[in-house]
Amino acid sequence: MRTTLTLDDDVVKTIKDEMTSGEGKTFKKAVNDLIRLGRYKKIEQETVRRRKPFKVRAKNMGRYPHLNYDNIGELLEQIEGPFHK
Repeated sequence: MRTTLTLDDDVVKTIKDEMTSGEGKTFKKAVNDLIRLGRYKKIEQETVRRRKPFKVRAKNMGRYPHLNYDNIGELLEQIEGPFHK
């Protein structure tokens, strides 16, 4: 299909960059590839939006009264010993 478009300067620059990317693309191929890329990204984003959100289910692991949970460094030393670093 043939059509006439008026392209913004930033779009023209993107197309020219695509043409000079080393693959020797023609203007037509560069435009078609970029349009397809945009379409595939849109489909991918829609798919991601439709997924169920990931939920973390917390589990009570209990407390150990002999451990101090306020000081992480001290807690690591109590659990893993003095060579935890």
